[in-house]
Amino acid sequence: MDKVMRMSSEKGVVIFTKSSCCLSYAVQVLFQDLGVIPTIHEIDKDPECREIEKALMRLGCSKPVPAVFIGGKLVGSTNEVMSMHLSSSLVPLVKPYLC
Repeated sequence: MDKVMRMSSEKGVVIFTKSSCCLSYAVQVLFQDLGVIPTIHEIDKDPECREIEKALMRLGCSKPVPAVFIGGKLVGSTNEVMSMHLSSSLVPLVKPYLC
């Protein structure tokens, strides 16, 4: 869990993904369209993939990927991010991290 907390705090917007996950890609594109360049951690390329997945689930992710952190805090997965975007509450959160 320490590794996940450290990785999630590296930059303003951090997304844990898997290289083959289409939902992860959609979330990445959303942030890029908003003008944010997120830090991407493709956990399937990490030798500690299983431990990272378990840590993300313990933190409250309903699914391990995509897991989005903004300002070091867990926002959630695709459903939470899209709901925030549709309710106009995502942009104020990412405003400090715009390019």
